[in-house]
Amino acid sequence: MINYIIKRFVASLVTLWIVVTATFFLMHALPGGPFDGEKKLPDQVKKNLEAKFGLDKPVHQQYIMYLKNLLRGDLGPSIRYEGRTVNDIIKYSFPASAKLGSISIVVAVLLGTYMGVIAALNQGKWQDRLTMVIATLGVTVPSFVLATALIYLFSVKMGLLPSIGLDGPANYILPVIALSGYSMSFIARLSRSSLLDVIRQDYIRTAKAKGLSKNAVIYKHALRNALIPIVTYLGPLVAGILTGSFVVEQIFGIPGLGREFVQNITNRDAMTITGVTVFYGALLIACNFIVDLLYAVIDPRIKLEG
Repeated sequence: MINYIIKRFVASLVTLWIVVTATFFLMHALPGGPFDGEKKLPDQVKKNLEAKFGLDKPVHQQYIMYLKNLLRGDLGPSIRYEGRTVNDIIKYSFPASAKLGSISIVVAVLLGTYMGVIAALNQGKWQDRLTMVIATLGVTVPSFVLATALIYLFSVKMGLLPSIGLDGPANYILPVIALSGYSMSFIARLSRSSLLDVIRQDYIRTAKAKGLSKNAVIYKHALRNALIPIVTYLGPLVAGILTGSFVVEQIFGIPGLGREFVQNITNRDAMTITGVTVFYGALLIACNFIVDLLYAVIDPRIKLEG
């Protein structure tokens, strides 16, 4: 177990280094810069600004300097926002994204699993067909289309729910539905097929033969093993919801990190874009690492050393 954790930790560090390196050089390979705008700056002013942020140095020197600062936890200054650092932007913007994303993940997992169980236990019946129709729609409709439709229907036409910001509990309803729609539908389809496969296994028939109740067989024996594919999907689920929040936060006017990321792409703030990408990369790598450890907790037959 310890050897496995050490190996995965080292692999995670290597993966994060690749993310940092690729993002850094891709941002510097793009044409233009943060000081190129509609209003052209005098050449001397532009040179002074580049010297202030170290942009006048060769790219390899900037890369080495960035890695040194990163080891100290410093993601650098924001070039477009004077007096703000990337750490400050993450500190004040990420809590809104984290809260919205966490609620969306919980809703997607709980409702998706519940829908899948209902469909599997009523295979071929109307409950199964209705659940699969909803799941198919949820998988095929993009989050930004769903978000726009929700705003039009519940905010513009019916006036039932707010569509801007996160000022109260009601503000979370529409963005959570938009963010969790795809993942919830995918989990419903995944849990249905997984549970249908598990309930046909010999040990389930043995449990039924022992006289155990239907609920005990399903929720104590079958569902636990059926959850393994869902746990596998948790890593991509976090990635999908976090990256999906970039567009959703823009649509709903949520002051989260995704909105900051989109705005800084427009502003060509390479330092902020790189820093936010590194932050999200580290977060997703950590989530995948935790998911790998959960395998052994859910199914003792899985040996991490192997």
